[in-house]
Parts: sequence; C-alpha cells; structure tokens
Amino acid sequence: MSATTSPTTQPAPPSEPPERRVYWAIADCLTIVRNELVHIARQPSIIAWQLGFPIVSVLLFVYVFGSAMEVGGDVDYKDYALPGMFAMTMAQGFMNTASVMAITKELGVMDRYRSMPMAPSAVVSGRGVADVVGACVDLAVLAGIALAVGWRPDGTPAETLAAFALLILLRFALTWVGVYLGLLVRNREAAGSLFAVALPFGMVSSVFTPPSMMPDWLGAVAMWNPVSSTATAIRDLFGNPAPHGGSWIEEHATQMAVVWPLIVTAVFLPIAVRRFRGLSR
Repeated sequence: MSATTSPTTQPAPPSEPPERRVYWAIADCLTIVRNELVHIARQPSIIAWQLGFPIVSVLLFVYVFGSAMEVGGDVDYKDYALPGMFAMTMAQGFMNTASVMAITKELGVMDRYRSMPMAPSAVVSGRGVADVVGACVDLAVLAGIALAVGWRPDGTPAETLAAFALLILLRFALTWVGVYLGLLVRNREAAGSLFAVALPFGMVSSVFTPPSMMPDWLGAVAMWNPVSSTATAIRDLFGNPAPHGGSWIEEHATQMAVVWPLIVTAVFLPIAVRRFRGLSR
C-alpha cells in the first residue's frame, strides 16, 4: 500500500513589525510630497491661479467696496475683511485639491501609484502635506499684500502665530474633503464644477459681513459655518475684534475653530483613504 501524502503547507511570510510599517508609510508620504512640490515648481502658473482670486478680492474689497461697507462698532472694514479673506482662501483651497486629485486619476498616475509597493495611505497623506506647504505659501503672500495695503495685526506675536495656525488647521481639515471629492468625481471637468460648492461655502459666512446683519435664517447658517468660527477667532487673535450677535457659537469661536477641523478630519480622512483603496485598477 502506498502512503497518501498531503501537500506541504507553506508558512505565511512574516509581516513587518508595526514600527517598520510606520516608517514606510512616512517615507512613501514624503516621496509623494516631493513629487507634488516638484510639479508645482515646474508649473508656477498653478500658484498664480490659486492666488489670483484672493489677491484680486483683497484689492477689490479694500479699495472699491471698503469705503462703503459698515460692520458696526466703528470697526475699520479693512481690519474686518482681510482676516476674513485669509479664512476664505484656506476654505476654498479644497477645490484645488479636488482638481489635482481628479487630474491625477484621469491621467493614470493614480493607477501607477496603486501598482507600486507603497503604503496605501501615502497618496492621500502626501497630498495633504503638500497642500499644507502650499497653504503656507499662500498665506505668506496674502499677509504681505495685506501689510502693503495697511492692515496690521495688533495682537501679541504668540496670538498672531496662533491665528495663522488656526488657518492652516482649517486648510488641513478641508484637504481631506478635496481628496475625497477628487477621487469621487469622474474627470477634471466634473471637479471644476465644485466651484459652485466652494463659493457659497466661503461666502455664506462671516468673511465679509457679520451674520447679525443678515436675515435671521441666513445668519444662522453663516454663524454655524466652520469658516465663520475660524474668521471670528483669528480676528480676535489678530487684535481686530468685530461686534457680533452674542450667540453661543460666536462667543466660543476660538474653541470651535479647533473643533470643526477635527470633526471634518475625523469624517473625511478615513473615507478618503477607503475611496483610494477601492478604486478599480
């Protein structure tokens, strides 16, 4: 009688320890960041396009509409509008993120990334870090223009740095919204239509007008807009406080300027990574 032999079961290859997985996730993320920054450096028109709207808006609201705008409390409209413009620029940045992600997907670069032995989160996290670097450049340019037209932060250096940190935090959180939407839309044309979403998101807020001066229903929407919390908080930190209606959300603007971005990140970062993993090859 011949003995029956069973196939030898090969042991599964040992998985890498957690610290190695973290190391490669960070290394792959930095690789994506470097690629994104090199791409921007080779196409400076991208930076010019991103800054064109806020720069024109600063000049428009300071020199064209500024003398006719009143926000109450003898507040100089320039001191009210310029911090709001900082917040709006950070808020609308997610549209650029979505466009870049849609173009990357449409050109097949995303498929190349997915075929490489790299951390699944690297493409998403690398996009987020690159956007934060770009946001710092945008804020530096806008701050320079604001100083040139006569705006001055009257807070302490620590408060001024805290205000800019809140702006970067808002941009960082909304990056994940842009990444998710960019992976969700079919092509770059569909991503371009997101401007119809980004514009009301920034405008229906306390960026240019106090919510207390709006109709009640619209003012309520504007007060609970995350952009309003950041705009109100940085005005206080910059030493440019403005009168408001005294609602709870306005009284706790600084706290909510931290809470809102954390909520947005907690919601959209996981689903953005999940969306990337679920893309068809």
